[in-house]
Amino acid sequence: YSQSFSNNPNEKFLLMILCSQAKLENDNKIINVKRGIRAKCEMGWRPCMPPMGYYNRAMAGIKDIVVDPDRGHIISEMFLRVAERKQSGRDIKRWFDEIGLKTRAEKNITLSQIYGMLKNTFYYGRFDYPVGSGIWYQGKHPPLVTKEVFDKVKEQLLVPPRVKWGSKKFDFKGIFKCACCGANVVAEDKYRKRRNKLPPRYHIYYHCTKQVNYKCPEPYITQEQLVKELIKYVNYIETSKPQSIKITERLKRSMQNYKWVRDEILLQQNIDPEKKPLKVTEYAKHVFYNGQANEKREIVQALNKQLYLHQRTIVSSPLN
Repeated sequence: YSQSFSNNPNEKFLLMILCSQAKLENDNKIINVKRGIRAKCEMGWRPCMPPMGYYNRAMAGIKDIVVDPDRGHIISEMFLRVAERKQSGRDIKRWFDEIGLKTRAEKNITLSQIYGMLKNTFYYGRFDYPVGSGIWYQGKHPPLVTKEVFDKVKEQLLVPPRVKWGSKKFDFKGIFKCACCGANVVAEDKYRKRRNKLPPRYHIYYHCTKQVNYKCPEPYITQEQLVKELIKYVNYIETSKPQSIKITERLKRSMQNYKWVRDEILLQQNIDPEKKPLKVTEYAKHVFYNGQANEKREIVQALNKQLYLHQRTIVSSPLN
């Protein structure tokens, strides 16, 4: 930096040599640093800042990683809560907030940090460096959990692969809203395990998305319960407010086709069809149990009103 160079071939050549020498020294430093980091990993000490529950210690020229006396036992209990009590990440988050656990920067621990810690192999004694390289080392730091507990946590956190959004069709998806918070009601299917090695039973549930209020108390409802509530609600509307039912031309044709089949069955039973006029409730009951998804939705839309779910019943207005 103390030299100056003019625009002539000799001095430019000298400048090129000096710059190349500096570049060579810099490249050699990079190689030496990488060699030193690799040697440290092979000795069992992970470079950089250790995860929560540990801290770096330097004493008498010796550097190592030791357990944090304030947070180490909490991290161990976190793994045991997930492995043995089957607690979720949100349960751990609430527990951390209750006991006032903070990061080194005195900030609240986020949900993503909790899941990151639960998946970190450093806590049972192994680490890869660089992260994601697939090069694993056995650490010399004291582990906070055993490999068996870590595997149980890994199994507990395993999430089954999700199907493509919209690939599943549900009869009443997008029709109802939650009466408590006003959020949409969505559907999902489950296979419930049964005893005595019986095949699992298939169920469809409708529940609040909780996008407006995560702590919304509205319970789920099965499709069988929802159909029964719909039949009762249609019967109530037909009895008390029949003028509010909007019968479209398509719905009228469908009801007429059903009436022809129904009248034939009544005639075979020596029953006069004129004495039993077709009601919307009767047709709705037939469609809800035997009809197609578009026919079911058409009947609900004929009620011409936004419907809400509250305590597994259908109501016509939200609570608030």
